[in-house]
Amino acid sequence: MKKIITYLLPLLLTLNANAQTKVMVAAHRGDWRNAPENSLRAFQYAAAMGVDIVELDLNKTKDGEIVIMHDQTVDRTTNGKGKPSDYTLEEIKKFGLRNGLGRVTRNNIPTFKEVMLALKGKPVMVNLDKSYPYYLEAFAILKETGTLKQAIFKAEATYAQLKEKYPSLIDSIIYMPIVNLDKPDARQIIKDYQQRMKPFGFELNFKTDTSFIFKNPKLITGTGSKIWLNSLWASLNAGHDDDLAVEEGNKKDSWDWLINHGAMVLQTDRPKELLQYLKTKRLHQ
Repeated sequence: MKKIITYLLPLLLTLNANAQTKVMVAAHRGDWRNAPENSLRAFQYAAAMGVDIVELDLNKTKDGEIVIMHDQTVDRTTNGKGKPSDYTLEEIKKFGLRNGLGRVTRNNIPTFKEVMLALKGKPVMVNLDKSYPYYLEAFAILKETGTLKQAIFKAEATYAQLKEKYPSLIDSIIYMPIVNLDKPDARQIIKDYQQRMKPFGFELNFKTDTSFIFKNPKLITGTGSKIWLNSLWASLNAGHDDDLAVEEGNKKDSWDWLINHGAMVLQTDRPKELLQYLKTKRLHQ
């Protein structure tokens, strides 16, 4: 019996650790490898794939409609020219979104409302990037569509800045600060949020991987917040990125490194491959 216990104990500890360290997958601009980035179809594909979160970018038309567009112009991603604010919703809907090869498709620029209605009730959250100027409009749309609990607001702002700009919303939204760990005030920004609210998580960007957080991830996870890391671009993660994992097959220095340093959410440009990998490691549902 003692030999059996000795043999099983490491296995049980491993299974228990895995049960407690599930990693959520966030699809950056949806499944943009199979549909145009930030298109309704890209978000639907990502949700159907089984990601936990889709990330999108908010912008505003001339007539005040909140649409999904990353850039400050439509030039790169559509066959149109100019800023979203140059056009009414009716006008901007006439542009076709380009796919990853630059070809114009039949997909058009979706509104935020269209996306939330399409994802309503599905087991996926929506991460609102580039949304800081539009919190009030986004909040109204989320309330109207009954999807407030599916949305994660975020910004690279201090707690004091957030409180000053949106005092009426701060206690009514799911929120995640973006923190650049390379900046000298990173620790204080995190501490201020922890003392005044309970963020969903902290999105941490870094060019050097020796931050104080990686020495003690519990500084964040111990307060009930998640550590959100970005695996998409090397500049956001000191080179521990998707391409290293997929193109070079080096999981040890990419996804594994991020997970071993506390990642509870990984935002990726390779959602299909990341999901498959996490499932083989029993780190995803």
